[in-house]
Amino acid sequence: MLIASFTFAIMGAFAKLASESMSSLEVVFFRNVFGVVLVGFAVLRRPMRHVGGKPWLLFFRGFMGFTALLAFFYNIAHIPLGDAMTFSKTSPIFTAIFAWMFLQEKLSLKGWGAIGIGFVGIVLITQPSGEWFTKYDLLGIFSGVGAALAYTSIRELRNYYDTRAIVLSFMGIGTIGPVILFIISAYFHMPSLDFILGEFVVPEGIVWFYVIGMGVLATISQLLMTKAYGETKAGIVGAVSYSNIVFSIAVGMLLGDSFPDLLTACGICLIIFAGVMVARAK
Repeated sequence: MLIASFTFAIMGAFAKLASESMSSLEVVFFRNVFGVVLVGFAVLRRPMRHVGGKPWLLFFRGFMGFTALLAFFYNIAHIPLGDAMTFSKTSPIFTAIFAWMFLQEKLSLKGWGAIGIGFVGIVLITQPSGEWFTKYDLLGIFSGVGAALAYTSIRELRNYYDTRAIVLSFMGIGTIGPVILFIISAYFHMPSLDFILGEFVVPEGIVWFYVIGMGVLATISQLLMTKAYGETKAGIVGAVSYSNIVFSIAVGMLLGDSFPDLLTACGICLIIFAGVMVARAK
């Protein structure tokens, strides 16, 4: 999990560098194309076997994962890498809430305490001015909420579908969705929606290295993470996964990001603490 967290941070760096030459929508497209090819090859070698029967929930998982990824990569392009990663790592906190709401999973007093601490951490990171959050704050929070909804749906879907079908629902929509949005973008020019709209630009030179590196490292990270969860308790692995934030801050600084200020650093620490508490409960 530690190596997976490091490779995921480097993947974020490649995404940030690629975003200098293309839209975040295109970055998401290339991020998912590699996954579709790899998982599709695995399905051809060993066909899927499952009961099925929940197509709309399967679509919901894919759609929420795709939109959360759009928000995540948009933030990677526009705010410090460590901040973007921290927002995405709020997903376990929101997952605990959604599992309690929709799956009737019990949430202890300590669990509620962890959620409260996590929300304090979010406020410290966003540092809302007046009564409102910035666009990046809202997209960052949504990247955690959207991912949490996707993860919560997986807990139900795994009773009906092959794991690869669940993964393909995400990567398939994450590949087809950008193509549709590329077409729409040709007819609509709305700067306020630049996080979901964008023109397709054929990568050139070093950008191909960034794009390929992003796809390869994302796949390696996913494989290592899956292996880690299969080897020991989920709580231990989940706690170690928060090292990704530390790696992302360090890598981001190498790319020119500034070190988090005191309030942001406190917020990051609180979110890590809350996430570890939630992980331990599992």
